[in-house]
Amino acid sequence: MSRVHEDLRFTDLPKRTESIRVETGAGPVTCTVYRPAAASPAPVYVNFHGGGFVIARPQQDDHICRYIAATAGCVVINVDYAVAPQRPYPAPVTQAYDVTAWVAENGPANNWDGSRLAVGGHSAGANLTAAVCRTARDRGTFTPRLQIIDSAPLDQLADPATKQSPAAKPLLTPALMRVFTAAYVPDPADLAHPLVSPGLADDLAGLPPALVITAENDRLRDEGDAYAKALEAAGVPVTHRCFEGVDHYFTHTGPVPAGKEAIDLMATTLRTALTA
Repeated sequence: MSRVHEDLRFTDLPKRTESIRVETGAGPVTCTVYRPAAASPAPVYVNFHGGGFVIARPQQDDHICRYIAATAGCVVINVDYAVAPQRPYPAPVTQAYDVTAWVAENGPANNWDGSRLAVGGHSAGANLTAAVCRTARDRGTFTPRLQIIDSAPLDQLADPATKQSPAAKPLLTPALMRVFTAAYVPDPADLAHPLVSPGLADDLAGLPPALVITAENDRLRDEGDAYAKALEAAGVPVTHRCFEGVDHYFTHTGPVPAGKEAIDLMATTLRTALTA
């Protein structure tokens, strides 16, 4: 799942990066900072990688971070958050929120504009994105201009066997999904918590504008589609795109045309949101 298709790596785009360390309530977090060529201070985007909450490999989003920095003209912060089973919920949520709050508050010292901030992620990282936005709203701290929800697990209470796909052999199997959920949420009492299953929450008003990306053959498609509709019904501005004929994590594994189109949609939507 973490192997990126060679034709989605954007090797023609230069990479200007540095490493930073952010202290959080759940321990220190290392982040990779991607700098755009544009004049600074640029707006900033915080990215959370996927991997079922158990794969600690932020490098899998290198291609997306490069493209967004170059195309959206923003600083990209790629977060190496803690993963299960060593660090189950709520540690990843705490780290994700605290890093984003730090980014929002520490722009001048780091040459980015923390007042123009967006947050997004892929698969498990999209779940963390929803949790960060919800926590920021509830605490009244910072307000992202955009949240990107890409192929997210949003209902971790439902039996994975009930999540259907039109594909004969979808990437996500019920057995694999159960492994991920059991590792990340060892206490079943937490499964319906809105920071674990944002799709089950009924108080979505006041959340940031959202770009929701789903994939036709993904077992997670239905909950992503439903979340987009629920956000819209709550008055949140939503751009929702379901990509046809592709499966979970197609922005990483392909097919290449759809993957590139989705990544470009992220970048162009970010650019509009962050420069408005």
